[in-house]
Amino acid sequence: MSSARIAVVDDDIYIGDMLEELLRREGYDVLRAYSGTEAVLLLEAGRPDLVLLDLMLPGLSGEAVLPHLAGIPVIVLSAKAGVEDKVELLLSGAADYLTKPFDTRELLARIAVQLRRGTPQGSLLRHKGIVLDPESREVAVDGEAVRLTRTEFGILKLLMQNPKQVIPKSRLLDQLSAETPDCAESSLKVHVSNLRRKLREAGAGECIEAVWGIGFKLAE
Repeated sequence: MSSARIAVVDDDIYIGDMLEELLRREGYDVLRAYSGTEAVLLLEAGRPDLVLLDLMLPGLSGEAVLPHLAGIPVIVLSAKAGVEDKVELLLSGAADYLTKPFDTRELLARIAVQLRRGTPQGSLLRHKGIVLDPESREVAVDGEAVRLTRTEFGILKLLMQNPKQVIPKSRLLDQLSAETPDCAESSLKVHVSNLRRKLREAGAGECIEAVWGIGFKLAE
């Protein structure tokens, strides 16, 4: 049985309930969001391993939510069946696309494929001249490799996975605790300062902003 966490983003309660029951039966943990805005807020509580995303959502549309999901495998579930729609979504970062109505066995198979891949193909994270590869744990600025510690890499990865969000210090520490034991609240500022310096020396400029009393975000 799998312990992967899947977010179901769909305002249709019947479809959402059906998907939740199906996924829980397969052993997945399930998160629910009923609007695009709620889906973005959901990310602040923790990143799922995969997202099932409807397009026709109240608030932010599925297309508008997609950029917030960088680095997470996203399977779009939509009634839009046109080839152009599918191509545009796949080029915009979706890992896969299923047209409603769909066969649940096919959906489960596609979920398993994405989770098996871990990091979906083409999921390099980019911000200005910075390129981060979550799979190989390599970072480059304008094509030149930058050597980071595990903690520095973890901080940068989380910021680049959420490029438009302020990441609270508590969330940074929770995320980093799973990757490295050497980051505590007392040392977080030092790690961020060292990361900033390395990126600045590599030519990326001042790309990390401190948001007083909250945490950090990527500079626009």
